[in-house]
Order: sequence, then C-alpha cells, then structure tokens
Amino acid sequence: MITAIIIDDEAKGRLALRQKLNSYCPNVNILAEAVDGIEALAAIEKLHPQLIFLDIEMPKMNGFEMLNNIKEKKFQIIFTTAYDQYAIKAIKYAAFDYLLKPVDIEELKTAVSRADNSENQQTKKQIELLQQNMEHPKKQLNKLAIPTLEGLLFFDINDIIHLEANSNYTFIHFSGNPKITASKTLKEFEEILPESIFFRTHHSHLINLNYIKKYIKGDGGQIEMQDGTYIDVSRRKKEEFLKAIGY
Repeated sequence: MITAIIIDDEAKGRLALRQKLNSYCPNVNILAEAVDGIEALAAIEKLHPQLIFLDIEMPKMNGFEMLNNIKEKKFQIIFTTAYDQYAIKAIKYAAFDYLLKPVDIEELKTAVSRADNSENQQTKKQIELLQQNMEHPKKQLNKLAIPTLEGLLFFDINDIIHLEANSNYTFIHFSGNPKITASKTLKEFEEILPESIFFRTHHSHLINLNYIKKYIKGDGGQIEMQDGTYIDVSRRKKEEFLKAIGY
C-alpha cells in the first residue's frame, strides 16, 4: 500500500480525487486531506505519507511555497492543476507527474503506478530544479530532469546535440558528456523541448539546431552535426527544416 495525503483547497476536487483513488487505485491508502499549505505541513509532519497529491494554486500558501517549508522531502509528489501552462511545463522539466483537472482515470492510474515504482532519493533535487524554473516565468526553461533506468539525471538542454528514438526509450547525445538512454519516448521530449531550438527531422531524430555543422542536399537531405553524426531529413520535413535554418 502507498500512504497518501490529498492537498487541495476545493472540496469538490478533493472528493472527486478520493473517489477515483478508492475506485481505481486500491493500493493507495488516503491518510488525510488538507485545504491549504499550512494544514498540509502539519499533516505531512504528523503522518509521513509516501505520496502527496498537491494542488498548485491554494490560498494562504500555494503548493510551491508549502514545499519550500519542508526540510525532509521523503515523499513522491503528483501535482494537480486546472491551468497555468508555464507551471505545467516547469513540472514536466523536473520530471514530476501532474494531473489536469478534471482528473482522467487512466492518467491517474499511470501516475500512481509510477510513484509506486519510484525511489524517493531524487525528490529534493527535482523540487530544487522545479523552483529554479518557476522563479522566472517568462524565461526559457533550460534545466531538465531526465529519467533513466538508473534514476534521474539533470542536464542543461543547451548541451543536448541530438536525440534518437529507440522504441519506448531515447538515446540522448551531449556535448561534453557521454550518451545516455532515457526512459521516455522521443515524442515526449519533442513535446517539452523548445521548438525554437529543437527540430524533428525524421521519425527517429530530434536535433538541436545550434549544433548543425552542414546540410547536404538530397531527396530529403542529410545533416552533419558537430559531433560528426549524420542525420537524415525526411522528404516531408525538408521544406520545414530549410525554413527553420533560414535557407
């Protein structure tokens, strides 16, 4: 069983989440509910849950402020939110799970399953990364937590040269660091990495435009990257790619 606390200022939101957890996630034991960050701090200190469902926007003390007030963050976090696209992107960059309200049952089951299979060691580092990214809401997000089979690794996106699909995993090639295997699909990375920097040239490749060394003309063409790798451009992507590099 996973012990959990629901933290949400809306009674309807707490009730809906509790009912869905009771019906579809029988391995979750809800220890308590809290209506704001202040109540949540007391409940966490007293009950030591393994998992918290945390609403971002709350009166008195929001979800991020509450996390700032916890020294020992020995629990998993699943964020819940109704809006705020920037916050959602920052949450994704820190590799946290989040649930959009109204909560989708399949997404809930997936998030709970991931929490059940995760270690708590990285939570503190993830929160630090999330807070760094939330400090400047209009700034380009740069720090990214990347899940691997060994745990979370933290990188600057500007050090990524290119990403390569490998079934449900992704090979990520860096400048100055060895290649890693991420336990996310290429599509998931494409959805969060900025379009102004990263371009999907092919169903198997996502490249950092800043690391292009040369474009070789052809049916779709081929790109030589600064690390010496050659990457194909699909025919249907050729025109869009040439526009992206101002050709």
